Amino acid sequence: MTRNESLAALRQQTEVSVLIIGAGVNGIGTFRDLALQGVDVLIVDKGDFCNGASAGSSHMLHGGIRYLENGEFRLVREALTERNRMLHNAPHYAKPLPTTIPIYSWLSGFLNAPLKFINLRDKPSERGGVIIKLGLMMYDWFTRGQQGLPTHRLIGRAESLKLRPKLNSTIVATANYYDAWMPYPERICLEMVMDAEAANPKAHAFNYVSLASASDDTVTLKDELTGETYTVKPKVVVNAAGPWIDLANRAMGEQTQFIGGTKGSHILVDNPELHQMLHGSEIFFENKDGRICLIFPILDKVIIGTTDIRSDIPDPVCTEEEVDYMVELVSYVFPDIKIDRSQIVFRFCGVRPLPHSSASRTGAISRDHSIQTIEPDSKISFPVLSLVGGKWTTFRAFSEQTADVVMRRIMRRRESDTKNTPIGGGKDYPVSVDAQNKWLQNLQAKTGLSSERVQSLFDRYGTYAEVIATFCAAGQDGPLMSQPTYSQREIRFLAEREKVVHLEDLLLRRSLLAMLGLVTGDLLNEVSLILADVLGWTDMSRQKEVDSAAETLHHRHGVALEKLTPKEAVTS
Repeated sequence: MTRNESLAALRQQTEVSVLIIGAGVNGIGTFRDLALQGVDVLIVDKGDFCNGASAGSSHMLHGGIRYLENGEFRLVREALTERNRMLHNAPHYAKPLPTTIPIYSWLSGFLNAPLKFINLRDKPSERGGVIIKLGLMMYDWFTRGQQGLPTHRLIGRAESLKLRPKLNSTIVATANYYDAWMPYPERICLEMVMDAEAANPKAHAFNYVSLASASDDTVTLKDELTGETYTVKPKVVVNAAGPWIDLANRAMGEQTQFIGGTKGSHILVDNPELHQMLHGSEIFFENKDGRICLIFPILDKVIIGTTDIRSDIPDPVCTEEEVDYMVELVSYVFPDIKIDRSQIVFRFCGVRPLPHSSASRTGAISRDHSIQTIEPDSKISFPVLSLVGGKWTTFRAFSEQTADVVMRRIMRRRESDTKNTPIGGGKDYPVSVDAQNKWLQNLQAKTGLSSERVQSLFDRYGTYAEVIATFCAAGQDGPLMSQPTYSQREIRFLAEREKVVHLEDLLLRRSLLAMLGLVTGDLLNEVSLILADVLGWTDMSRQKEVDSAAETLHHRHGVALEKLTPKEAVTS
């Protein structure tokens, strides 16, 4: 069903049990959970799926070792459990990540940590080896009995510097443990949407549909493409708008101050020397100002982050001052490795939807999640559940909690849970090397594609690659002239099957083309011609899409493109 056909069906749907506002990871996780219970549920977002705070993450799936000194043991335990579930349920997009903490002294912070724990101190201080060791022991203890990752170990100065000769020579040791990371957080969200709709014909997801207003028992929605409005009558509204939660409540006539977000920015750099020195691991450390920072490889690039600045703007951009900060922080860990601004291929930024807090230091604001409920009143006759806080790692648990509250409200019983439910291309994923080789050989035999092409699709989509490879093999195909690691029919498949509305949806959220610095003017033109054929764009609308994508990449992500020139149509 096309987007227009789906919206036409929405016009006839006057009542819905649950309406979810905001299609970030918490909203989509709740959407999926409710869909799997057979609930009629509708989710909308004024932008694309996973286009806000969820796209601005550090790409990490971690327990949050630093939360231990704030006494948030429940959160750390939950996060570690959920991290391990993601490694099992989405092995194509959740990957183990060896992590190294440089230690510059043994006893620093020994008194500060317990004072912070009992709320008698709120100032950052360097965490020494003893504190880090105790934290990692608790980290391991929380995951005992689970089939998880290797436990931590401390490595002496000499061995640490032998492995990484350019590491700051003032270290006394390094601590090594495992967490996890996700190369494609946006695709995790997208595949959960597709899983939910496939499982339940009464579950519908729309991007570029916004909340306009609410009154009595009715919510008015607006198609951001056409301006057309639709009305629905929900029994429950879940406000999962992240940093925009208070604005969404205001649109429904409710004044709230649930969110006190902080801004986090990151940069991706193309620095082979830094990439080599990481040895496939994350470097997780405190900068000189006490801010927790990270450096780790994403394919052939390196991500550096992050800032933590209070922000009342839910949709900010990464500033030049933040770029300076992130470039400089590398020198604290690797003094002899220089990052040049010309090596920055991408920058991104998001606002963490943290609870409103009077804490003097942003790092002290809890990363835990909660549901703030607005009961029916004289303005609206349905409850609104606002999803405050949370982190990528714990989205499934938060979504389950939210779905349980919703189902009690609509008098439904849970039929299943998502603890062991695979996500998209994680279904039937071959784990061992032998199993993967057999799976790839079978797909190659079935489609006739080269072994390199099948491997590339598998790396990109997991077992979902079977559907895409079959589509690619069903017609005349060829590599993109501007980026031969993708093919014309692969792009066509994404445009047809994955709710692409704008060119930037595909570049930023259906692929890593933009993030890895692979977008050129030629690629914009070539991909836009394929999308124009699929989505029915006119020449004028196609050029607008190219111009808009170029502006977004430049303004929001610091990507400067050469002058764009029209290209011949691409056949596919």
